[in-house]
Amino acid sequence: MSKDIIGTKLENWPKERADRNRINFQELLNSYTKKISEIEECGGLLAVEKQHSKGRMTARERIKYLVDDNSYFNEIGRFGAYDMYREYGDIKSAGVVIGTADINKRKCVIVANDATVKAGAYFEVTLKKTLRAQQIAIENKIPIIYLVDSAGVFLPLQDQVFPDEGHFGKIFYNNARISSMGITQIACVMGPCVAGGAYLPVMCDKYIIVKGASMFLAGPALVKAAIGQNIDAETLGGSETHTSISGTADYEENNDVDALDRIKSILTHIKSGVCLSLKSENDVEEPIHDINDLLSLFNPENITSYDMLEVISRVVDGSKFIEYKKNYGQTILCGTAKISGHSVGIVANQKVNVKTKLNEIQMGGVIYSDSADKAARFIMNCNQDKIPVIFIHDVNGFMVGKDAEWGGIAKDGAKLVNVISNSTIPKITLVIGGSYGAGNYAMSGRAYNPRFMYSWPSAKIAVMGGAQAATTLTQIKLAKMNVQDEESKNKIFNEIKTLYDKQADPKYAAARLWVDEIIMPTDTRKVLSESLDVVKNEGEIENAKYGALQV
Repeated sequence: MSKDIIGTKLENWPKERADRNRINFQELLNSYTKKISEIEECGGLLAVEKQHSKGRMTARERIKYLVDDNSYFNEIGRFGAYDMYREYGDIKSAGVVIGTADINKRKCVIVANDATVKAGAYFEVTLKKTLRAQQIAIENKIPIIYLVDSAGVFLPLQDQVFPDEGHFGKIFYNNARISSMGITQIACVMGPCVAGGAYLPVMCDKYIIVKGASMFLAGPALVKAAIGQNIDAETLGGSETHTSISGTADYEENNDVDALDRIKSILTHIKSGVCLSLKSENDVEEPIHDINDLLSLFNPENITSYDMLEVISRVVDGSKFIEYKKNYGQTILCGTAKISGHSVGIVANQKVNVKTKLNEIQMGGVIYSDSADKAARFIMNCNQDKIPVIFIHDVNGFMVGKDAEWGGIAKDGAKLVNVISNSTIPKITLVIGGSYGAGNYAMSGRAYNPRFMYSWPSAKIAVMGGAQAATTLTQIKLAKMNVQDEESKNKIFNEIKTLYDKQADPKYAAARLWVDEIIMPTDTRKVLSESLDVVKNEGEIENAKYGALQV
C-alpha cells in the first residue's frame, strides 16, 4: 500500500460520536433538501402552468434539455436572493438559473431567465448572478449561453439595478469585452426581451429568436405613450420582424426545442481554444474511503476537533495525499493530490490540537506564524508548477496575544495574503466549518477572487462567532447605558447573538453570492471535479509576480 494513502476507515472512529454526528448532519441536510426542492419548483405550479400554456419550457427544463445526458449541471447561486425580498414575494434563485455543464461535450456557462418568477424581472441579485456567470466565462475562457425570457428591470427597485457600476449596464460592457476576447456568446430569445435588456442578444456573437418571442427597446404601450404609434408586439419586435426586416437575429426557430437544438449545432462548429493538460482521463482513481463517512466526522451544530485528513481522504483520487512540510506549521495542511485525474494543491485548516517539539499545544483551526509561512511557500510552489489550489476552510482566525505579535504574526499573515492575492493559478474555495475574520482572507475568501467558492450547510462565515461578538458588544452597550442587571444583559446578549448567527448562516451568504453554492458534503468530489474541468480551459497561465514581502 502506498505511503501517501491517508485517512482511516469509519469503523475505527468512536462509534457513539460518529453515529450522533451522522444523525445531526442528516437532519441538517434534510432541511436543506426540502428548501432546495421548494426553490426548484420555480415560481409555483400556477406560474409553471402559465409558462407551459404558451408552449414554453421553464428555465430549468430548458437547461435539462440543453446539457449532455451524462453531464453534471453545476448550479451557481441556487440560494440567490433567499429571504431578501419578502415585500415582493419569494424571488426563488433571484429569477435566473446559472451554472456550468457540457453541451455537445463542450464546457459552457448557462444563464437562463426564469419567467415563472416575477416574469424573469431583474433584481439586484439577479444582476449579480448574471455578472457572476460572465465572470466565470471570462476567467476560464469558455462559451456562455443566454436563454432570454425576461420582462426586464424590476421597476419598483430600479435604483438598485440601473445606475451603478455593478448594475445592468455592466452586462453589456461584459458582452463587448467577452466577444473581444474571442469567447463565444450565444443568445436565444425565448420570450420577452425588453428595454435595455434588448442589447444583450444583439451584442452576442450568435442570436437565435423563437417564434412568439419578442425583442424591442420599448413595448407597444411605451411606444404609444412616447410617439403616439399604435403597434402590436409581434409587428414591433417579433421573430419575423427581426429575421426578415431588421436583420437583427441570425436564426428563427419554431419552438424551444428547435432553438435549443440550434445552440447545440452552433457549438459543434466552434473551434476549441487552448486547454491546460491538468487531467489524465486514464488516471482516475476513486477514493479508498466512502465519501458518505463525512457526515459522521463532526457535529455540524457544534464543530470541535477532528482530523482534516479524513475529509481530504474521501475526496482525492485513491485517498493519496503528498503532504508538504508535515511536521511544520501543523495547523494548516498543505499537499498535492489528484481529483478525477486533475493535479491540485490543497491548503486546509487542521482542527486537531497538535504538539510541537517544544511540547506547546497549538489550537486547531488557528493560523500561527509557522502555518502562514508554510502555506505561503506552498502556494508559491503551486504557481511555479501551474496547478490549481483548493482551499478548505475551518478557521477561527490568526493567533493573537503577546507571543504571536512578538513572533511576527502580522508579517507572516501579510505574506500569505500577498501570495494569494498575486497568484495566477485558479483557486477554488470550500468552507466546511468556520470562516472567521482574517482567516477568511488568508484562506482565499470571496475578496481574493477564487474561481469558485462553495460551502457545506455546516459552514459559518462572519467576522467572528456569534457568542464572541455578542459578549464584546454587550459589554460596550451596557457600559454606555450604565445598566448592569442580568435581565438587561441577557436580553442584549441574545439579540446580538441571534443577529450574528443569522448573518453567519451559509444561506445568508449564498443569498448574496458571497459563496457560489451550498453543496452537500457527499457531492464535494463531484462539484470539485466539475469546477476543475471548467478552470482547465483558460489556456496558458502567466507567471505570478509578488510585491514587497516582509520575509
